[in-house]
Amino acid sequence: MNRRAVLAGGLGALSSGLLGGAGLSGCHASSTPLRVALNPWIGYALLFLARELGHLRESTARLVEFPSNTASLLAMANHSVSAAALTLDELLLAREGGLDLRAALVFDESCGADVVMVHPSIQRVSALKGKRIAVESTAVGALMLSRLLEVAGLEATDLVKVPLTADQHVQAYTAGKVDGVITFEPMASRLRSAGAHQLLDSSRFPGLIVDVLAIGPEIGASGKAHLRELVRGYFLALAHLRAQPEDAARRLAPYQQLSATDVLEAFRGIRLPSAAENQRWLAGPEPQLLRSAQTVGRLMHGARLLRGAPSLEGLCVPDYLPEPT
Repeated sequence: MNRRAVLAGGLGALSSGLLGGAGLSGCHASSTPLRVALNPWIGYALLFLARELGHLRESTARLVEFPSNTASLLAMANHSVSAAALTLDELLLAREGGLDLRAALVFDESCGADVVMVHPSIQRVSALKGKRIAVESTAVGALMLSRLLEVAGLEATDLVKVPLTADQHVQAYTAGKVDGVITFEPMASRLRSAGAHQLLDSSRFPGLIVDVLAIGPEIGASGKAHLRELVRGYFLALAHLRAQPEDAARRLAPYQQLSATDVLEAFRGIRLPSAAENQRWLAGPEPQLLRSAQTVGRLMHGARLLRGAPSLEGLCVPDYLPEPT
């Protein structure tokens, strides 16, 4: 479930030799299906639904599952895939690390899926001073922590930051090792069951945490056709989710390793932009994603996750979206 698996070492992992020579001109021959790297994060799940419904053929696109987005980035660098589902902050890290990636689709915007869960004795954000807060050493973790400190009126030194990966969050809280956790589903639901309550969520910070389909700048003619079909299949799956949510959740439950009810609950924490909304995210003189990237880049630079302001030239590619109606 963790699309935010640790980008170990931040930029170091991307600029060390692991991604050496990582231009994407070596993408697959045009006769092969488009290979798309992703993990089971709920925001990417409609690609699986599109395949399940027959809107995405194996001859067009193959969904290649990886355990983390770091692995997906490495697959892009190694030319074993032509597209990858990533968070916007990961896309910015990759671009600074040498990968010329662009966003061709906005999957989702976190609108409550990312949360600050705390012990019930903590009722106000100001009460976090001196408390132990578990957070992943990722860009998303840093962004949420930065916003939390801003809302609470605290400095970074006012909290005890406990770096933990998402799979450690519930155990650390139940063992009393931390007073609060910056996390996301399904860990948030498990923490609620353990008595924690939600102090803050990402609905307060629109446009901060966004998932995109990243592509390289060079995809052959057949690859472009495959990408258009993939995007078309994605929006057909989105229409199915909206028209028949229970059926969609039932089909996705095995992929998510959740009950159908929990799948629907997980979707409530994210906003899924329509094709028309994707046009606003990616097209026009001032794409919404560009504005989000400027904000995220500034926060990442302040948190020392980027060396400087990110280059955003060519970031948005609306070419593969359905024609506006």
